[in-house]
Amino acid sequence: MGFTSKHLLLALVLVLVATSGLYQVKGAGECGKVSPDQMALKMTPCAPAAQNPKAKVSPQCCTQVQTFGKNPRCLCAVLLSDTAKKAGIKPEIAITIPKRCNLAKRPIGYKCGAYTLP
Repeated sequence: MGFTSKHLLLALVLVLVATSGLYQVKGAGECGKVSPDQMALKMTPCAPAAQNPKAKVSPQCCTQVQTFGKNPRCLCAVLLSDTAKKAGIKPEIAITIPKRCNLAKRPIGYKCGAYTLP
């Protein structure tokens, strides 16, 4: 599946929403000193797979999810962030990406808001 104008628009929305909070000063949170909204920008390759459960998960997406999966609190905060919501990410689908990537060391059973990582 090629890069479509819909994906370009989604990436642009992610950039605009995340950069709107760049000048806020915050302490350490779920993702350290970087806000989950800013971290959500790194999830752009996951956008199609986070909106459609039948979409193929890209290798770039799996690489990012593997990185976030080392800190389940951060992964959940990113998937449930305002940036993800505004970009049309569906948490009930996005939560399945670690399993769809076949990540052996994913945090199975971790509660992520109203969702549980499969």
